[in-house]
Amino acid sequence: MTELDVQRRPAGAIPGPDSLIWRYAGDWRGAFSGRATLLLQVAHPVVGAGVADHSGFLEDRWGRLLRTVESTIDFLGYRGEERGRREAARLREIHKDIKGVDAQGRRYHALNPEAYLWVHATLLHGMLQAQRLFATPVPPDRERVLYAEWVQLALALGITERHIPATPAAFHDYFDTMVNERLEDNATVRLLIELDRRPLPPPPRWPLPVFAWSGIALPPTRVLGKLGVGCLPPVLRERFGLRWTAGDETRFRLFCRMMRAADGVLVEPLRYTPIASRAMRRARRGR
Repeated sequence: MTELDVQRRPAGAIPGPDSLIWRYAGDWRGAFSGRATLLLQVAHPVVGAGVADHSGFLEDRWGRLLRTVESTIDFLGYRGEERGRREAARLREIHKDIKGVDAQGRRYHALNPEAYLWVHATLLHGMLQAQRLFATPVPPDRERVLYAEWVQLALALGITERHIPATPAAFHDYFDTMVNERLEDNATVRLLIELDRRPLPPPPRWPLPVFAWSGIALPPTRVLGKLGVGCLPPVLRERFGLRWTAGDETRFRLFCRMMRAADGVLVEPLRYTPIASRAMRRARRGR
């Protein structure tokens, strides 16, 4: 390989079949903390303003959700490194035009290094938290490997190395500082909290009456909503004005204990999302 080839090679790395990211990001139990992750993201003032002004998710909630899922699948490498690289570049490109002035008169840009890193940071936090609460906590040696993979993915997404915490311990300090000092209760946070109190509208081409969809979707919506509140740092529950009683905490802890107890008997098809499981099987066949 020539020096020119090395210079042209994209920075960072897209996760592959042997990565811990594939396993932890592909664990379906991460869905339990999904609402908390979204609130963490939009509580950053730059992210919240960008979503409010540019996302259009209110007009097409299913479309926005499905596009986000597709994008995540791609840049996590489940469809191959080349497609992951293309998606990482596409994300960087589309965020160039997301800028404006928020409700407090503060100028923002989606490629603000702090905000861009923060969204990626919630991915790592979500993986670690899902394992800690609902599965088996990630031991320190594995966390170091996972962190190194997360850093490589950050570089592939265009995050500058000087902005990335140097170690897992530094990352946890950074995360706590962001939660305690930077995140805010903004209009996008309020909107998402309100939307979480009722199910998504029926999906496109839903064949039954709306009330039938509501009857099916309302129970899991309420359960996921409660789990999302439970997964938030207590300081944010208070900052966002989210009610959380001693009874809520007891039920949440009981649910976590039940999920952890079941972790040891989960075989691969029951542990991972269908897309992650198929990608792992395909990689094994390729070998």
